[in-house]
Amino acid sequence: MCDCCSTEPTDAREAISQEAGEDCCTVPATTAESTQATTPAEEPAPQVTHCPECGARGRIVDTQTVKALLAVSLRTIREVGYRFCATESCPVVYFSQDGEQRFTEADLRELVHQKHPLEPDVFVCYCFRHTPGSIRLELESTGASTALEDIKTGIQAGQCACEIRNPQGSCCLGNVGKVVKALEKQVLSPALEN
Repeated sequence: MCDCCSTEPTDAREAISQEAGEDCCTVPATTAESTQATTPAEEPAPQVTHCPECGARGRIVDTQTVKALLAVSLRTIREVGYRFCATESCPVVYFSQDGEQRFTEADLRELVHQKHPLEPDVFVCYCFRHTPGSIRLELESTGASTALEDIKTGIQAGQCACEIRNPQGSCCLGNVGKVVKALEKQVLSPALEN
C-alpha cells in the first residue's frame, strides 16, 4: 500500500495527493464514465438482502473487510455492497447485494467462526487469536476464562481491528461471550455435579 493510502495523516501523503491533484488510489474516470454520469440514471436494481443459498438475512459488511479476507484476486470485487451470511450450515460467507456474486470459505484466507462455532482451532477472536480450543484449555486448567478481559484490554489499547480481521466485519465480543458460556457449561458444570 502506498503512503497516501495510510489512515495516518502524513506530510508525504498530503504532498502526493496535492501533486496528483486527487487521492493517489482513485482511478481517474474515463471519458465513457464521465459521459454516463451526465445521462439519465437507470432505475436502481433492487438490493438482495437475504443469502441466495440459505435465505437468511445477511448483515451488511464493509467492502474493506471482504477485500482483506478474500484469497482470490481483488479484481473480482465490484462497486456493489456485500453482506455476510452467518448461517452455520450455509457455504456462502459473502454475497453481493446485486445478487451476482457469492464467496465461500474456499475463497477466504481464514475459516469463519460462525461456520464452525466450537471447532477448537477456528478463531473466535481474529485480532487476539482466541479459539474455542484455547478457551477450553484455560477453563480446564484454571477454572475461568480471561479471553473477554484480554480482548477488552486490547480494544482499550487501540489494538483491535475487528472491522478488517473478523469475517463478520464487527466486534467479536458477543461471539467470544457465547463460546465462553457454552464451554463453561461443558467443562465446569460436570465438575460441579461431582
